[in-house]
Order: sequence, then C-alpha cells, then structure tokens
Amino acid sequence: MIWLFKKMSGGGPQPPRASVRELFWSWCGAFLGIGCVALLHEKWFVAHDLILIIGSFGASAVLIYGAITSPLAQPRNLLGGHLVSGMVGVAVFQLGGQIPWLAAALAVSLSIVAMQITRTLHPPGGATALIAIIGSDQIHALGWLYPLVPAFSGALILLLVALLVNNHASDRRYPLFW
Repeated sequence: MIWLFKKMSGGGPQPPRASVRELFWSWCGAFLGIGCVALLHEKWFVAHDLILIIGSFGASAVLIYGAITSPLAQPRNLLGGHLVSGMVGVAVFQLGGQIPWLAAALAVSLSIVAMQITRTLHPPGGATALIAIIGSDQIHALGWLYPLVPAFSGALILLLVALLVNNHASDRRYPLFW
C-alpha cells in the first residue's frame, strides 16, 4: 500500500505562473465565448424552447482559452469530443436511461473510449455525455438533436471566438493542429 502513496506524492516541478498578458487573453476569450453562447441562448433559443448552452462548455472554455497549446484544446478535439460524446450520451439514455446510475457510468466511460478511438479526446465531452443522462426533460426531449444543438453548435461558437481572440495576441497561436 505504501507504494501507492509514493506514486501519488508528485514531486515534479509546478508549472510556471501565467503572465498578466496570458491572464488577460484567457479572460477575454472565456468572457466573449461563453457570453456569445449564453446571449444567443437567451435571445433566440429560449424563445423557441431550445437549448444552446450546457455546463460542459465551461470546462471547454478553460481549455480553449486558458490552455491553448494542449492537444485536448485543439479544434478537432473540441468539436469532435462534444459531438461524439453527445451521440454516446443520447444512445445510452435511449437504451438504458431508466437506471440512472448505470446510464451515467456507461455514458461517461463509453464516451471516453469513443473519443479515444476517434482521436477527439476532450475532457468536457465526458460531461456532455453525462448531461444527456442527467439533464432536464428539455434536454431529453431533444433526442438525437442534442449532439448537434447544443453540443456541436455551441462548441463551434466557442471555437470561432477562440480563433479570433487567441490569434489576436501576438504571442498566442491557435490552433496548433486541426
């Protein structure tokens, strides 16, 4: 058992602090990206009883505005991760949503494997799959629309903002790959 605690002790160097300039651009991107999705949701989607914003977008914002060099933050991962995970979540809900604990565990675990297979691993995708299970009746009513709206389309809006904001600063470059 001691070997396990030794493995968990860390010991590596901590990452350097972000510069004030980096903090500024991360804040700008997250504010504008989430703001755009939330504003569109409030002004257009709510009126049509649709959803454009989901909780997993908050975690996506951390990656695509605050950790832009991470492979997990690249466009393929952002868009594909939400789309693939949304599809997995809907499939699991429709096949076994009557046992919530099992559906939740299956949706997240299967979405991880599906993202790994498709090379679209994006950690917030696990939350997108989970939301398909534990979400409101309004989320459940979307059925197979959920992977497209809100999952893919909201992520696409976040990506467009990331492309503009992250490349506006002279010392930031996004994406590293598509």
